[in-house]
Amino acid sequence: MQLNDPSLLRVDSYINGSWIAGRKTFAVTNPATGEVIARVADLGATEVTAAIDAAVSAQKEWAKRTAKDRAMVMRKWFDLVMANAEDLAVILTTEMGKPIAEAKGEVVYGASFIDWFAEEARRICGDVLETPQADKRLLTFKQPIGVFGAITPWNFPIAMITRKVAPGIAAGCACVLKPAEQTPLSALALAELAERAGLPAGVMNIVTTMDAPAIGETMCADDRIRKMTFTGSTEVGRILMRQSANSVKKMSLELGGNAPLLVFDDADLDKAVAGAMMSKFRNAGQTCVCANRIFVQDGIYDAFAKRLAEATEALKVGNGMTEGVEQGPIIDNQGFTKIMRHVEDAVDKGASLLTGGRPHALGGTFFEPTVLTGMTPDMQLFREETFGPVAALFKFSDENDAISMANDSEFGLAAYLFTENAARLFRVSEALEFGIVAVNTGIFSSEVGPFGGLKNSGLGREGSKYGIDEFLEIKFVCLGM
Repeated sequence: MQLNDPSLLRVDSYINGSWIAGRKTFAVTNPATGEVIARVADLGATEVTAAIDAAVSAQKEWAKRTAKDRAMVMRKWFDLVMANAEDLAVILTTEMGKPIAEAKGEVVYGASFIDWFAEEARRICGDVLETPQADKRLLTFKQPIGVFGAITPWNFPIAMITRKVAPGIAAGCACVLKPAEQTPLSALALAELAERAGLPAGVMNIVTTMDAPAIGETMCADDRIRKMTFTGSTEVGRILMRQSANSVKKMSLELGGNAPLLVFDDADLDKAVAGAMMSKFRNAGQTCVCANRIFVQDGIYDAFAKRLAEATEALKVGNGMTEGVEQGPIIDNQGFTKIMRHVEDAVDKGASLLTGGRPHALGGTFFEPTVLTGMTPDMQLFREETFGPVAALFKFSDENDAISMANDSEFGLAAYLFTENAARLFRVSEALEFGIVAVNTGIFSSEVGPFGGLKNSGLGREGSKYGIDEFLEIKFVCLGM
């Protein structure tokens, strides 16, 4: 791995401002080559408890600092992330596999949350309420919730950290973070830059481990952690909720998705195909908001399928560090096997392969970008999130049919629709049971918009002006005169 600043490649955990080596280590591999790129500290419950101790000690002093002071530290962190964006992208691509252009985009996207919440820190405001009694004055304060635990995924190893950590730090909280074992190097590089920016010891602690269940249980069981924030599977989210119940923690959960993408007959075909490609194949389909089920109205179905297959066949697959590559490898064999299972199940039940559907000639966990037609609701892919480069096309006849099929899921994270009809735009957007609806675009994420789902897709919102509220408590003060 060639870096302009090799000191950004850290392999020890970061607790209370010190870099902590473990008695044990685990390997971090490049999914494109299988090469071991680093061995990282493998810590346990003892170390995570020490991290909580450090966070508790640091949080009160950090909260006492003015919002402007906290914002200035965060601005320095933002500047350092942007100044080192190229190196961060190389680390990200090497440990996760996404194309380097996508990795650079993620670094900028991730940095935007640091920048945004540095400003939002200065806008935390309470209220003076109208009193029903002349001898009293009613006030509300917003105060930091305290120490929070964060567990982040491998598919966006920088952005999912900053989207959680930045609002918490801005609010005056301190955190204990467990990054995904597949991608710890990005997290540790962020910690190195935060330290350089002057973030006080103990405000952000990072514990790397292969024993995620033990670390998660320790954080959930500790009364001193007042909030848990997690991105990952719905199954694990439920476990964390149960484990946090005894201490009644505040929860932010961004869980599984099964995103529908609806294309109506009146849609701009060029725009619909381009949007579907952006949504479906970004990060090799390994995003919680990628279009998992593509519903196309019968009048445009054949034309859309043909155009989508042509665009899919043109995608360049390979090592993410190679110039021009648009799709990298699947993160691991488990993910690869699930993709194969979904494709085989669909074909066995009558679906047709327009393109792809096989392991890629490059070997390893590379998979051919795939388009399936003739999909039906009895296929596994209809119910389960594939998390891979498989575009599955379902046909519908009318608007109510499309809405019914789209909503027929336990998940409700993101949905997409393509139409040039303004009335339909509003009708369908309001009828879809999803926390996010993107209209005539395949990309919607930014620091400005609230990110989060309905139903089994989670609780709370990240990013936007609402994101910092997840780390604040409201205190009511009744003042007798």
